[in-house]
Amino acid sequence: MLDTVTTLLRRLDTVDDRGVLFEDSFVSWRDHAALSHDRAALLRDILDPSRPRHIGVLLDNVPEFSFLLGAAAFSGSVVAGLNTTRRGEALARDILLADCQVVFTETAHIGLLAGLDLPGVRVIDIDSEEWRATIAPYEGSEQIVDDIASDDPFMLIFTSGTSGDPKAVRCTHAKIADPGSMLAERFGLGPADTVYLSMPMFHSNAMMAGWGVALAARSSVALRRRFSASGFLPDLRKFGVTYANYVGKPLSYVVATPERPDDADNPLRIMYGNEGSAPAVAEFGRRFGATVVDGFGSTEGGIAIRATAGRPAGSLGLLPDGIEILDTETGLPCPPAVFDDDGRIVNADEATGELVNSDGAGAFAGYYNDPEADAERLRNGRYHSGDLAYRDADGFVYFAGRSSGWLRVDGENLGAAPIERVLSRYPGFSQVSVYAVPDRFVGDQVMIAVVPAVDDEFDPAAFAEFLDTRADLGPKQLPTFVRVARSLPQTATFKILTRTLSAERWHCTDPVWVREKGESEFRLLTAELAQLLDRDPSVPA
Repeated sequence: MLDTVTTLLRRLDTVDDRGVLFEDSFVSWRDHAALSHDRAALLRDILDPSRPRHIGVLLDNVPEFSFLLGAAAFSGSVVAGLNTTRRGEALARDILLADCQVVFTETAHIGLLAGLDLPGVRVIDIDSEEWRATIAPYEGSEQIVDDIASDDPFMLIFTSGTSGDPKAVRCTHAKIADPGSMLAERFGLGPADTVYLSMPMFHSNAMMAGWGVALAARSSVALRRRFSASGFLPDLRKFGVTYANYVGKPLSYVVATPERPDDADNPLRIMYGNEGSAPAVAEFGRRFGATVVDGFGSTEGGIAIRATAGRPAGSLGLLPDGIEILDTETGLPCPPAVFDDDGRIVNADEATGELVNSDGAGAFAGYYNDPEADAERLRNGRYHSGDLAYRDADGFVYFAGRSSGWLRVDGENLGAAPIERVLSRYPGFSQVSVYAVPDRFVGDQVMIAVVPAVDDEFDPAAFAEFLDTRADLGPKQLPTFVRVARSLPQTATFKILTRTLSAERWHCTDPVWVREKGESEFRLLTAELAQLLDRDPSVPA
């Protein structure tokens, strides 16, 4: 396929009966095109041609996000999707790394930029009078389209890398347009459909499996400012949604809502995404009468595993041609996994390896301004994902974790190192280790193991106050579990064995404190709570 985002949008510029739905508003694709051209004209005037033509977008899923994407597509600019959960210097670092000349934000998020050192960066609040005065002279601008190629950059999408610091993945026009066209064709989507987009638009899942699908299908797209489990079903009915996408926990959150006898009375046909748990996938299909297709991929795009009909529970799908599972030490292919009568893997050490694309980079177009990270991903002509997996005798693949300090929280990769750097400033700790433990729904939760400073006892109230006053910790980075130990397991070179800590979870003799989402205080883990955390939520108690 040789489509660009630009060509997909241009096919819609005379469409009046479909477009962008948001809350109680509707913008036809024809009007969307006009508004995007207005913004493209603005960008041509305000962006310095001697610098990268990059704009940052720090917005929820609001129509202006889509208009700015269109403006970038028409003007040959690049959108840097800025994560609204990043804070302080971490957010400033992302903006500067991406070489943003302008950051478009809204009143709800402009406070995140207050006090940040952003030399050469103009900040525009789309809810302000300044913005209305700025864009007014460009209303009705001539609809000029720059010459765009499929391998030209369109977005920079941040994800976590092996160092723990977010990296800006170069996403070309093809990287957005091709998956959109493929999924629209695969699921038979067209002008009669409506795509529901509640995953954040700064994330690759929303762009490749949501917004791009709507463009390719020439359908409408219904935007939700932020995902809401309770609002999901009402939105399906309100907007006539036939296709929706997800990543990670949202599937579990939806099925955790109270069941109603009319749940299946909705227009949804296809729910597509990744990292949904097998029980949640099955329950969603049962309750809401839709087909759930759960695949595997990453923002980088070096490896994708398509969901296979009839796959065993817990597997990602069949191992594609050209993708191998290689021993991280020897580089040799790992043997298939062997299971006992209870379905437990008995040769995990030898069967688990890194997912590697031996054919090359796949859709990976590199990281922006990070040649060292590029070299780490691409070695000897092969793409190294950093993801661990094993396969069974029939070739079905099972995800086994991440090899380089990643945590997957609420569908987002987080690095342990940045969290550790913040927590190490707490005066009551002499050592801190951050690692992932399984979330009983899907993905990971953040757990830390700490050694108190000499003569100090762990003070849960003081630590909670410390966390709540950290401007440089995002909400997904907050630890759920705190293990208080006298010492931490180490290697001979004094490196903490986080794999050991992660494997032990809360099953240890050390006291463990817990503060779950929405709670203000830590509480001591009890045997009853530990049993609840270990229980599969899809199985009745």
